[in-house]
Amino acid sequence: MNAPTTAHTPSRQARNLRWLLSNLVDEVPGVRSVAVVSSDGLLLLSSEPGGTAGAAGPGATGPGGGPDRGEHGGERADGPAPRREPGGRPERGPRDSGADLATIVSGLGSLTQGASKLMDAGPVKQTMVAMDEGSLFVMSISDGSLLGVHAAPDCDMSVVAYHMALFVGRAGHVLTPELRTELRTSMELDQ
Repeated sequence: MNAPTTAHTPSRQARNLRWLLSNLVDEVPGVRSVAVVSSDGLLLLSSEPGGTAGAAGPGATGPGGGPDRGEHGGERADGPAPRREPGGRPERGPRDSGADLATIVSGLGSLTQGASKLMDAGPVKQTMVAMDEGSLFVMSISDGSLLGVHAAPDCDMSVVAYHMALFVGRAGHVLTPELRTELRTSMELDQ
């Protein structure tokens, strides 16, 4: 008789989305943290070590079916290692929390959607905010879901936007209501 398990086994779509998110963080220079936010402002995925980007579980595979280790040999068991600035200091993020980034992304998304409606300008595709100590990018995924990226001030903005567009193109058709529910449940279980 098999013992019951309490661990949640993510679906293939959830593992693939997590792999895409981890790949975005690992492969794009200057990206500090990433969050996927639902249309109602709830965090679905985060690149933070406590988030679910690297929490696909043992034996997780990337979209090609191979181990979900990325090009550089792997991640820590609790997610990607914290990103570091030159000199070894941890990079600054919004209080180093995926939930804080999700709140910012949701608020900025709501603000720009309201502005778009007032201006009769159509749907918002992306928003970029340049600050002295960082950049914030927000891009629509589907059904009101948003992808938010916090990046270093010296990042190549066109490269970040390009890779975000790739993520949106790959994730948009997969981010169904069922998958959003699964990701949200997984985030709640991880807390």
